[in-house]
Amino acid sequence: MNKGFADSSAIVKLYSDEPGDKLVRSMDVLIISALAWVEVPAALWRKQRMGELSIEEVNVLTAQFERDYRGSSNIEPRFVTVSVAESILVHATRLVGTYGLRVYHAVQLSTAARAREITDPGLQFVAFDRELRLAAAREGFAVIPDSM
Repeated sequence: MNKGFADSSAIVKLYSDEPGDKLVRSMDVLIISALAWVEVPAALWRKQRMGELSIEEVNVLTAQFERDYRGSSNIEPRFVTVSVAESILVHATRLVGTYGLRVYHAVQLSTAARAREITDPGLQFVAFDRELRLAAAREGFAVIPDSM
């Protein structure tokens, strides 16, 4: 089974055709931070402001993400979501200092570390931000894609 923790830069590729989308779409199980509930729609709306997507496309894509995130009466959620607990935020403060990460990246990486503790010590980290990928590798994650 192809399983990994996906940060928001990876999740967006499920909904927008861009480099790396095939890799993310091939994953069987995606574990995500609850933070993605805000970050993914924000990224899609940013694409609309940049002229990459129409308002109608963003409305459809954000609705699809919402269904994937929450599920429906007859469909399970697509993602395994990890809540952002205080312990994750405490760990994120260390990551900010250690790697100079932006706040949300530190929370994403901290959430991934917690997911690794409770699910699978070999959990892969799926991201497309260079600094976040480097920090994840230094935290012992196998990072995919393996190069960018």
